[in-house]
Amino acid sequence: MTNFTSVLFWTSLALILYTYLFYFLIIVLASRITRKKPKNPDSITDWPEVTLVIAAYNEERFITEKINNSLSLDYPLDRLNVVVVTDGSTDNTPSLVKKFDTVKLFHEPARKGKIHAVDRIMKHIQSPIVIFTDANTTLNDQVIKNIVRHYADESVGGVAGEKRVTSKDADNASGAGEGLYWKYESRLKKADSDLYTVVGAAGELFSIRTELYQSPPPDTIIEDFYLSMKIVAKGFRFVYEPDAYAMEGPSATTEDEWKRKVRISAGGLQAIARLASLLNPFKFGVVTFQYVSHRVLRWTVAPIALIIVLLTNALLINASDFYFITFILQCAFYLVALIGHLLRNKKIPIKGFFVPYYFTLMNLSVFSGLLRLLKGKQSVVWEKAERA
Repeated sequence: MTNFTSVLFWTSLALILYTYLFYFLIIVLASRITRKKPKNPDSITDWPEVTLVIAAYNEERFITEKINNSLSLDYPLDRLNVVVVTDGSTDNTPSLVKKFDTVKLFHEPARKGKIHAVDRIMKHIQSPIVIFTDANTTLNDQVIKNIVRHYADESVGGVAGEKRVTSKDADNASGAGEGLYWKYESRLKKADSDLYTVVGAAGELFSIRTELYQSPPPDTIIEDFYLSMKIVAKGFRFVYEPDAYAMEGPSATTEDEWKRKVRISAGGLQAIARLASLLNPFKFGVVTFQYVSHRVLRWTVAPIALIIVLLTNALLINASDFYFITFILQCAFYLVALIGHLLRNKKIPIKGFFVPYYFTLMNLSVFSGLLRLLKGKQSVVWEKAERA
């Protein structure tokens, strides 16, 4: 019994360490060998036509600033089309968009979710490149040029921009945890891209070749991830461009961040089932390695392994000093997570204080997301999370 318990402990611990640490180290080291340099924007004289699609649901607080930001980007205005889709908005968002003569508005009163809104307008996009961005983000000046330059490589089917979460000296749990997580995630995405391809784009900012767009199933929960991985499944690369970034504030509260994480987890599990072909290493090779290591393990095995490590460690506590120490360390980690939960709305200047809480929250959201998915309660309709 003790041998079986120790095997479970070590197997689960290895899976956790591989998912969150060893894969990161492996991919960073391997990517240094295969890294490719994109074309320098200064060497490009004939910029292609681009459509910037802004999906907005009740974003009157941000939409004017977003459009002004979009129209001021360093890109030839005669080559840039700005489109706003506001399906279901009940505030002043559509009327505010109409004040801009150069911006095309698509609006329908019915609220069917972002996936339906974007899918509805894609047949109207004529430019060879389309960029998707959220209404509550601010783009850097060179964002379009830094994205478009990658399409000089015909193997590139899409470009993922970087999501940057703005932070203050003292953030609450959602701000501190989310900010640090995205710094880690961005470094991992860059390494994935340098090795071969990004494993899923974030909806805040990503781009595709328009001709590669494929309508996702209407009940798809995280369409950005599904759409980008379908393009990878066609044999194209999705590259990461850290110098094209979308800035937004952190979730206003941990409740908002929890809602967002549960939705992502449910969508991730749904996507794993629908992208099952990517699990075939004989067909997809390195893509399967990246997909399983970066995404599948996080949304399936790792959260379960965390529970198994804790329970088996408790059973092995008297087996040796090592197991006693590891059990104490685990208890200390989750105690800090609990304290983080109790202080989640406090402003604490120590950036790493909320990391155990955010990590625990992220893994618990997988179980909640699975339940919502199985019960059919995870809607594709936008579940707006307030931003600080």
